Order: sequence, then structure tokens, then C-alpha cells
Amino acid sequence: MSRPPSFTPPPGVRAHRLATERGEFAVLEADAMTARLKGTALLLPGFTGSKEDFLLLQPLLAAAGYRTVAVDGRGQYESPGPKDDQAPYAQAELARDVIAQAQAVGAPVHLLGHSLGGQIARAAVLLDASPFLSLTLMASGPAQISLPQQQRVKLLHDALAVLDLAGVWDAIQAFEPPEDTDAGDLDEGLSDGEDLRRRWLSNSPAQLLATGRQLCEEPDRVAELAAVGLPVHVLSGDRDDTWPVPLLDDMADRLGAHRTVVPHAEHSPNTDRPDGTARALAAFWDRLRQEPPGD
Repeated sequence: MSRPPSFTPPPGVRAHRLATERGEFAVLEADAMTARLKGTALLLPGFTGSKEDFLLLQPLLAAAGYRTVAVDGRGQYESPGPKDDQAPYAQAELARDVIAQAQAVGAPVHLLGHSLGGQIARAAVLLDASPFLSLTLMASGPAQISLPQQQRVKLLHDALAVLDLAGVWDAIQAFEPPEDTDAGDLDEGLSDGEDLRRRWLSNSPAQLLATGRQLCEEPDRVAELAAVGLPVHVLSGDRDDTWPVPLLDDMADRLGAHRTVVPHAEHSPNTDRPDGTARALAAFWDRLRQEPPGD
């Protein structure tokens, strides 16, 4: 399974802070590398992840004609957020952040959310779909995460009650070596490496607790999303332990969504198979450009 070789942005990707009406957010932005800009996509990372999870994807989408802006959410890695107060991390608050980010980037945009980011993206669309051209749910399911992953999130919750983030990192490294980890949400950013350790230590504990609880308690809102009528793309690897692939297939059917399964990828197709993932995303967005409104 591939990971970004470092957190250093490659040529064509620049790090900066995005000013919005709800504060500043750390982003990685890549402009389109074609003569004509086809569109802009806002990319939301998963639980314990960050904008760097899209570093392999962004140059490929730039080559396909799409500008991308990958963002650290409130309290996630390089975006500031309260350390102890969980209230600002309620899903509705995070959804409002996404709407403000889309407006600051230049709506309407294509919205993509990976895992937890997909659930936050869905909440944003349900709150106000007008800033968005489409929604891609990448390895993000209809409701709460699988029971084994819920158990992992509970372990994290219990650990944060008695340890600081550095202590939790050390415990994970000691008891769950990287070669034994799976592709679930809790493993995003919990491999070894100084960049990943720095990212982990920069997260807000309150954000981890609040969003971890959301992953374990998220209700099924597929019917609400289907009623919005926004074009939806359900993309995943061919193996996923956080939301089993048949569950994602069923969600796509219920949504009438475009469905992509990326071969030889797990919970993070953006890093496992960035080439295939980028082709699928660009093809979906290209198709929307060619379809008359209302089709």
C-alpha cells in the first residue's frame, strides 16, 4: 500500500492558508495544467488524516484539467481548533466550514470526501447543496463504521482519557507495528515516520474525540441525500474493512450514483492506486461537463 513519500508538496502544489468567513484553513492547492480549466474540486481527508493524503492525486488531476484544493479541517493537522472543547467539532459546524471553504475557493465546486470526510461532505450538501456541482464519497459509507473499527475508535477514546497525543502515538507504535496495521480510518496517519508523527501530534484531541464518536454513531442519511438530486459518485477500493464493499455497492444503488471500484486498493484508493483513482474522478467530472443540465 503506497503512502505519500513525504509531506513536501511536489512541483505544482502549493501550501497556503485559505481565508473564509469561518476562519483560516491550511490547504494544498494545485492549478490545472491544461490550457482550459475544467473545474475545481475541494478535497476533504479522513479521520486522523490530512490534506497530504491527496498529494499523489493532485498532480494527476491537474494534468487532467482540474484545479484541486485539499484542506485540513478544523482542529486537523495544520488548521487551528480548540484542544479541549468538542462543541466546535459537531458535524453541523464542520459542514458549515466546508460550505465556507467552497465559497472561498470559488463555488460551485466538485466536492470529494474520504471516509470521515465523506460524511462531513454529505452533511454539507444536505445543509446547502448550492455551492457544489457534484459529491464524491470515497471509501465513505451510508452510516456508522464497522464494528471492528468502532472498537478501535473506542480504544483511542479510552487512551486519550489517560494519555496525551505523544503517549498515544508511542503506545500505538509499541503494540501495533506498521506492518500489522490495516487500512481502516484509525490507521490514517498512524504508521511510523516523522511526518506522520508530527501530523498526529498536531491534531486537536477534542476533534479526534468528537469526530471519532460521529464515525461510530452516524445515522443512515442516504434517502435524504438521494432527494437532493446532486450527482453522486461512490468510489472505493476492492477491499474495505471500514465499510464493506457490498455495503458501498448498495449505497450507490440507493443513490442512483455512479460507482467506481479501484482494483488492488483498500480504504485509501487515493494513496493505494492514485493513477486509477484520478482517472475515475476526472472521467466522472468530465461526463458531468458534457451532460445538459437536468440530465
